[in-house]
Amino acid sequence: MTNPILAGFYPDPSIVRVNTDYYLVNSTFAYFPGIPVFHSKDLKNWKQIGNVVERPTQMDFLGDRVTRGLFAPAINYHKGLFYITCTQIDHRGNFVMTAKNPAGPWSDPVWLPQVQGIDPSLFFDRDKAYIVYNADAPDNKPLYAGHRTIRAFEFDPVENKVKGENQILVNGGVDISKKPVWIEGPHIMKVGNWYYLYAAEGGTSINHSEVVFRSKSALGPYVPYENNPILTQRGLPEDRKNPITSAGHAEFVNGPDGKTYAVFLAVRPYEGNYYNTGRETFIAPVKWQNEWPVINPNFREIQYQYTFGFPEKKQENTPPQSGNFSYITRFEKGLDKSFLFLRTHDAAWYKTSRKNGLVMRLKSETCMEKGHPAFIAKRQQHTTCTAATSLKFTATKPEEKAGLLAFQDENHFYFICKSIDDSGSPLVQLFKGTNSEKSMDLLEEVRLPNKQQVVDLKILADGAKYSFEYTSPNGTWIALKKDVDGKHLSTQVAGGFVGSVFALYATSSGTSSSNTATFRSFTYSGSDRVYNK
Repeated sequence: MTNPILAGFYPDPSIVRVNTDYYLVNSTFAYFPGIPVFHSKDLKNWKQIGNVVERPTQMDFLGDRVTRGLFAPAINYHKGLFYITCTQIDHRGNFVMTAKNPAGPWSDPVWLPQVQGIDPSLFFDRDKAYIVYNADAPDNKPLYAGHRTIRAFEFDPVENKVKGENQILVNGGVDISKKPVWIEGPHIMKVGNWYYLYAAEGGTSINHSEVVFRSKSALGPYVPYENNPILTQRGLPEDRKNPITSAGHAEFVNGPDGKTYAVFLAVRPYEGNYYNTGRETFIAPVKWQNEWPVINPNFREIQYQYTFGFPEKKQENTPPQSGNFSYITRFEKGLDKSFLFLRTHDAAWYKTSRKNGLVMRLKSETCMEKGHPAFIAKRQQHTTCTAATSLKFTATKPEEKAGLLAFQDENHFYFICKSIDDSGSPLVQLFKGTNSEKSMDLLEEVRLPNKQQVVDLKILADGAKYSFEYTSPNGTWIALKKDVDGKHLSTQVAGGFVGSVFALYATSSGTSSSNTATFRSFTYSGSDRVYNK
C-alpha cells in the first residue's frame, strides 16, 4: 500500500464502509464539480465514480476565491441512504445532501442554519442520530486565538433537520490550560460500550494532529486520552529524508481483515514547509491500546509503504492514484470525472470529439478574477512531474492567449501560451501571476514562425524549480525559460488550502472574441524519487 493513496490535492478525507465496499470523499473548495466520490474494495485501488456537487443548480462558487467554497465533507450511510454533510464557507454555511447511489445523482442541499460552524459529521446510534461539528467558543468569548469547541445536535435523518439545542462536547481541545487551537474535523464512533470522539487539533499545517476522547454516552462527558495526540508529525527532525508533515483530520474504518485503519491528510514538502501538491490522502494502520485507538503505532514517521494482510482487489479501467504514473488523454471520450472547472460548470464554451480533441472558445474572463474562465484542470500529483499539451491556435489580437497554466490560485500561477504581438507575429509567452486581478508579469517571449499553427507546450516541475518548453515546427523541444521559482506555487507562499493544478486555459483578457483554441491532447507524467527503487 503506497502513500499517499490519493496523490495531489485531495484533502480532508472522509470514508465509509458499506458491506465490502469503501467510499471516500474530499474537499474541493471553489473548484467544480465539488466533492469527488471514490470507490475501493481494498483501500488501495481507488476509482472516482462521481461528484456530489455536479449541477450548478445545487450551488456554485462564483465570486469566491479558489480557496473558499466547500470545506471538509463527511460521508455516512444509514438504512439504504448515503449522506454528505459539508460547509459552504462565507455563504449559507452547513448542509446535508443524500443519494441512494454514491455515484449520484445527489440531492439538492438541505441547509442547516442552526449548525453554526464548520466540518459537520453525522453519527447514527441505533434509533438516534447526531450531527457533530466545530463551533465558536462558549458564549462567543474565546479565551485565546484559535479557541473553538466541538458541539453536537440531535439530528432527524428523515427530515434532515436538527432537534433541540446544541451541546458542547469539547471546549478548546485536550487540555484548555495549554491553549489548544482549532479543534475541528470531528467524528464519533462506537466500539463496544465506548463512544469515541476524535478530531484534529493544532491547525492544518506543521502543528496538525489527531486527538481522541471517549465517553459512555454519545453526548458526553468526554474524557481525553492521556497519551494524546494519537497521530502527529510535529517534533520530528526537520532534516529527515523525504518528510511527511502536517498529518491530521483522520477518520477510522474497518478493513477487509477486520482491523482498524485511518485515512487522514498530510503533505510532502520538498523543502521546509514548501509543497505545491496540496494536502493529500494517506492511510495508516490503527492499534487498540487499553481500549484507545493509536494511529501508526509502530513508527514515529508516517511510512510511504505499508504491508497489509488482505488481498488486493483491482478494479477495471481504474487510473492510478498513488506512486509513479503517467497518462494521456486525447478527449475522444469527453472529460473524465477528475477534470476541474472554476466555480461552476457551463458546457456552452467547449466541446470534445475524437477528431479534434478539446475545442475551447476564448472567454473574456481571466484566471485572475473570481468568475468562470475557459479553464479545465487536472491536479499536480507529484513533486517531480511534467504536463504537456498539443495546441492548435491562431490569435487575432494580442489580448487572445491560449495555453497551459501551472495554477495555485488567482495570484499565484505561471502561464505558457501562444499569442501575437501588435504586428500580428505569433509568439510563445510566459507570464507570472501577481497580486492583481487585471495584469500579470511577462517573464519571457519568443517569436514563432508565421506559419506555425500547432505548438506543443510543456511544464516541467521539480520541487522548487519549474521549467517551460515549446516545440519548433519540426517538433523539437526548445526551452523557453528554465528553473523558474516554483515556491510561488506553494501553499506556504500563497496561503489557503488548495494544491496546484495544470489547466488548459484560453482567454481574450477582458475583450470580446469568437475565436477558439484546440487542445489535441493533455499528457501527464509523475516520477517522485521516493518511489524510484
